[in-house]
Order: sequence, then C-alpha cells, then structure tokens
Amino acid sequence: MDLGSILHTIFNFENYGELLALVQNSLWAGAVLGLLGGLVGTFVMKRDLAFAVHGISELSFAGASFALLIGADIIFGSLAGSVAAALLLGLMGAKAREKNSIIGVIMPFGLGLGILFLALYQGRAANKFGLLTGQIVSVDTVQLQALVGTAVVVMIALAAMWRPLSFASVDPEMAEARGVPVRGLAIAFMVLLGVSVALSIQIVGALLVLALLITPAAAALRVTTSPRLVVLLSVLFAITATVGGILLALGSRIPISPYVTTLSFLIYVVCRIIGNIRAKQGINGRVVRPHAATGQAMEDRTVAG
Repeated sequence: MDLGSILHTIFNFENYGELLALVQNSLWAGAVLGLLGGLVGTFVMKRDLAFAVHGISELSFAGASFALLIGADIIFGSLAGSVAAALLLGLMGAKAREKNSIIGVIMPFGLGLGILFLALYQGRAANKFGLLTGQIVSVDTVQLQALVGTAVVVMIALAAMWRPLSFASVDPEMAEARGVPVRGLAIAFMVLLGVSVALSIQIVGALLVLALLITPAAAALRVTTSPRLVVLLSVLFAITATVGGILLALGSRIPISPYVTTLSFLIYVVCRIIGNIRAKQGINGRVVRPHAATGQAMEDRTVAG
C-alpha cells in the first residue's frame, strides 16, 4: 500500500454530508462524554489517579466482554466492572504505593478475563474489536438519553462535592483536621470515576480511555494555574478531541480511537510547548504589585493563559 492509499484510508471525505446526517446522536454523545471527561479528569490529575484510570478500564473491559459473551447489555457490564474496580481501589490502599500495587494486580487480571471472554464469544469480530479500540455506532435516541442521564447524574454528584473534594485533593491532612470526610469523598469520587470510565469506553475503547480522562486535564495544567481555567480548558480540550475524532473518523474504515487520541496528544504537545515558553519567560501565573496601604509587596494570583 502506497502513501496515497494510506492517506485516503485515514482521511476519506467521500459522501461526507450524507454520513454526517446519520451520526448526529453520536456527535451529541461524544460532546457529553467530552464534557464529563474534562470535569472528572481535573480531579484525576489533582489526586494523582492516572494509573487508577487504567486499572479501572481493564475491569470495565472485562465486564463488557462478559456481557457480550452472555448476550447482556454491554454498557451495564462495563459499568458493573468499572464500579467494582473503583470501589475496591477506594476501600483499599490509602497510601499511593499500596494503591499502585493493587492497581498493578487488577490490570492484568481484568485484561486476562476480558481476553478469555472475547475468545469464548462466537459473534461478530467487530464487536470484539470495538470494546478495545472504540467505534462509531449508530446511537439511537434511547441510548443517547440513557448516556446523557447517567452523565448528568455524575456531574450533579461531582458538583455537590466539588469544594470539599478540591480541599481534600490539595491538602488531605488539613481537610481531615477540619472535619472533611476525606475517606468518604475518596470512595464517592472513585465510584464517579468508575462510571465515567465505563461511559468513555464507548468512544475510545478500554485501551485508550486515558485520552479522555487524563490528557485534556494534563494539557490544561501546562498552560494555566487558575483552577477555573484548568476546568474550562480541560472540558474544551476533551470535547474538541472527542467530537473532532468522530468527524475525522466518519468516512474511514479505521476505528475512532486513533483520531481521538491523536487530537488529544497534539493538544497536549501544543500546551506543553506553550508552557515551556512561558516558563523560560518567567511567566508563572503570579504577579507582584505594591500594596497601596503599607507599601509592601504582595503576591496576587492572576489568570494565566
């Protein structure tokens, strides 16, 4: 296959308008998952749970594979696997080193179970491949409503715990001393993370879910120190990668995940370059100005980026 054929396979826009009309629900689903991934990813980075996301995705893959094998609903199986893994990680391994050890045990176990269930499955090969790498499916109205409803519940729960969770994420010892239920918040967030992972797998697959829940937030943290801007940019980057990936993959035979992950990676690279340039110029998100009353210098945080 020559370079022209490869590019034509990757970027094929023939009959694009007709295809676009058929995936309106998929685009809305991608936008909702991008919004959810951007919000949840902010706390994933604050709480250093990037490795946990990968571990949860493996058990989510196992649950979805088992559901596919027995003819049950794949989304329900994925949710069951994700929530089980999230609860396990939330209830065990408070220390980072211990938690990473548990995740290291869960990951191969979940992946091995998933491969076993797919090997036993006798149906279409595309169904197997889609669980790992994602795919554009014809999302009907009922499926879209269920996805949106679940995402809204997660976002409402996240909004309700936003301030104490932020406090507990930045300084857990001080938060616990102030009476914040740090352990309860950790378990609750892990459950929300599990649900988010299960929903994200529908777009990018079990192996590449980090592109929605990690990379956008990591990119936002490279260009700003403002908590609000981090959240806004994380959501913007996640939606751009998800919806943009669907639009690029629409006319090709390639799964959606390479497009989503490539866009997400390029966004991160650009943000990292910008962050390095700002660091060399001494722009660190703070500005010093004289105090009007005392004449002393005070440091004020400004909106960076």
